[in-house]
Amino acid sequence: MKISKILLLLVLLFFTFYRSMGQDNLLSAVDLSDLKNMMAGKFSTEELAKADTSYLHIVLCMKPIWQQKNDGYWLYVEQSVFPNLEKPYRQRIYHLSLAKDRQSIVSKVYEIQNPQRFIGGCHNAELLEDTTLDDLTDRPGCELYLTKFKDNVFKGSTPKNKCLSSWRGASYVTSDAMIDHEKVITWDRGWNDKHEQVWGPQKQGYIFDKVFAYD
Repeated sequence: MKISKILLLLVLLFFTFYRSMGQDNLLSAVDLSDLKNMMAGKFSTEELAKADTSYLHIVLCMKPIWQQKNDGYWLYVEQSVFPNLEKPYRQRIYHLSLAKDRQSIVSKVYEIQNPQRFIGGCHNAELLEDTTLDDLTDRPGCELYLTKFKDNVFKGSTPKNKCLSSWRGASYVTSDAMIDHEKVITWDRGWNDKHEQVWGPQKQGYIFDKVFAYD
């Protein structure tokens, strides 16, 4: 009888602890704002490229746009291989919002129709003034689910095998990310239908050091 009572007490304590952990882990609008501030800025992989020549020197910018919206945060994203900043190889729009369960933040990815007209938008905000949702194409399954860890570090990845792509012989793409106040680490890889890697870094992701922040 005493053992049963002890076991019952332990079970109750476990579930009380579990519930309290769940409440503590719920993310808020403050966390969402913090992540936006971490991501908003200009970044460079110059140091990584110097240390390991198998990595390119890439410049990444993420510029807040549509700041009057109240459905989260929107960022214009541009990536270029240095020094050809006028010829970005990737232009996207990211939308940051709290997941319904508030356990993570969703970074949804949109492609831009006719993206050439927005080249340089990170430095010339006027180019982005006329962008609307009609300019965007959703990429379902390519969103990142970012969870907050200690020391205000966010880590996350795309849903397994859901981000479809035929680029360079791939069937799908995976993206992993780690974000803090000083850097963004991204690891994008393409996989064929046999789940073999066909493109992307083999050793680790790209380390983007923050050069300066955008408001």
